[in-house]
Amino acid sequence: MERYARQSVFSHIGKEGQAKLLGSKVAIIGVGALGTVSSNNLCRAGVGHLRIIDRDYVELTNLQRQILFTEDDARQDLPKAIAAARHLSKVNSEITIEPIVTDVNPSNIESLVSDADLVLDATDNFEIRLLINEACHKYKIPWIYCGALGSEGMTMNILPGDGPCLRCFISGSSAGPSHTCSTFGVLNMLTGTMASIQTAEAVKILLGSDCVRRDLLTIDLWLNRFETIGLLRSEDCPVCAHGRYERLGEVVGSYTTSLCGTNSIQIVPPKPVKADFDALAEKLQKAGSVRHNGFTLTFSDGKHEIILFQDGRAMIKNAIDENNAKSIYTEHIGL
Repeated sequence: MERYARQSVFSHIGKEGQAKLLGSKVAIIGVGALGTVSSNNLCRAGVGHLRIIDRDYVELTNLQRQILFTEDDARQDLPKAIAAARHLSKVNSEITIEPIVTDVNPSNIESLVSDADLVLDATDNFEIRLLINEACHKYKIPWIYCGALGSEGMTMNILPGDGPCLRCFISGSSAGPSHTCSTFGVLNMLTGTMASIQTAEAVKILLGSDCVRRDLLTIDLWLNRFETIGLLRSEDCPVCAHGRYERLGEVVGSYTTSLCGTNSIQIVPPKPVKADFDALAEKLQKAGSVRHNGFTLTFSDGKHEIILFQDGRAMIKNAIDENNAKSIYTEHIGL
């Protein structure tokens, strides 16, 4: 317990609270600007089991705000969950850090969160947030919504059975804001601030504190605005009022996703496969440059670039549209 001495001496935590944190499991969905700060904070705070989930890989543009990654991670195209776990394990080897490289979707969300004590939203995607909301309500797991863009951020604790859920005030058809970090920008000071607030609330929730915030908190760091907004539970909410989970358990086959704010399109095969990187590298080197690191395979033919993951998922850069991305995938990967 010596490493947590400065934290356990804090009167609201104490040795009993620290022991409770060590026995807790938190799932963090998204290991980007918010997720790297949140996982770093909770790792150092001694949360005993961190499950960090992300579908993406490290790029140079991430380094401005995603604190667990290095230039070497970007050069290697390492999956974010793997790179983050490697760093965190050097910070605290006494806790369990479970990296999962996957695309969160209706068919796997329950298996990713159902055994957690708390779930942190560190995504930039409202479809995934609505999935988290349904899964956490079903399993009665508290979760914390958090978002950041430009100099503005917001966060709210969602406590099943105690106050509104996300669906109470977010339409099921909502796609979220049209701006993205790549087009609108984001301050790394903001993402650090929002993730720190999120993880402070996480510790309170895990300890059963009576100081857990109940309102939506909004911040604009540039204009020095800090506001709380009280939100009420909707008596006609399909999730928390009627118990309807419209997204959970949907059959998910092959699908494509245009990744927000990038020139990449994600291709997901009908079912996970075990990609043979060595065999693919031998085949692809005749058509362009290829390398792999055991977690991802990167291929470029000078026009398009493919980042292939072990489960057969791929990010296609510079494709014209989703159909073109599928054609590129089929031509070069064909799994």
